[in-house]
Amino acid sequence: MNMDVTALQPRLAERSRALDQLLDESEKRWWQQALERLRQSPDANTAAVLSSQCKRHLRDQPVPGAAGWNAIELARALLLAHVLGLQHEVARPALLEQLFQFGDDQEKATLLKALDDLDSEGRCLELALLAGRTSNPQVFAALALDTPYASRHYPERAFHQLVLKALGMGLDAARVIGLAQRQGQPLNQLALDLMDEQLAAGRPVSPSLPRLIAFGLLSPPQREHLAGLFQQQRLPTEWREHLFSN
Repeated sequence: MNMDVTALQPRLAERSRALDQLLDESEKRWWQQALERLRQSPDANTAAVLSSQCKRHLRDQPVPGAAGWNAIELARALLLAHVLGLQHEVARPALLEQLFQFGDDQEKATLLKALDDLDSEGRCLELALLAGRTSNPQVFAALALDTPYASRHYPERAFHQLVLKALGMGLDAARVIGLAQRQGQPLNQLALDLMDEQLAAGRPVSPSLPRLIAFGLLSPPQREHLAGLFQQQRLPTEWREHLFSN
């Protein structure tokens, strides 16, 4: 089978070239040896071993042209892409699940960060839903932030739960891709319920919580409730533009 990364996702080919340009001679030798070893033994065990070796053989440095990726993360993601490219399509979800189970938290986060590139058709939805139950902020952020996978493939209820959990972990909802397209009355009510829970517990309202709310779809009682809280100075001043802009 072809080991060309472009068989899975052209964007990965661009990142692969960026990584090649970054590596020094010693790193390039190891990287080529790693790819050859994976070509000879394209299985989960080999991919997991090589992934664990990335920290020892590659420098931890940002990759120009691959925003948000460092060399170790990108190499691990490319190893995943290469091993998947050597599998029949129907075998890929099970292989990714196996590698997810094998990985440490950093490797799990890398897999989730690259999941939209590795599984553009959403065949690994069950793996993503399982991963979303984690209590590890690094792993959860890789799934929830700066990636369109959840927006493209999650059913409505699961997407809403993902967003609410992100806020509960103190993450920035502005980095949840596709959130605006998922706004509506159900998410409005969930966001207001979360806000009331935070206020009742004496905690500050999550700064990015207004991003969950479609203010134009608020019912009159909901809008009156928010206006009352604002007048009582229980909501941040930033809420004024949402509540009194019309």
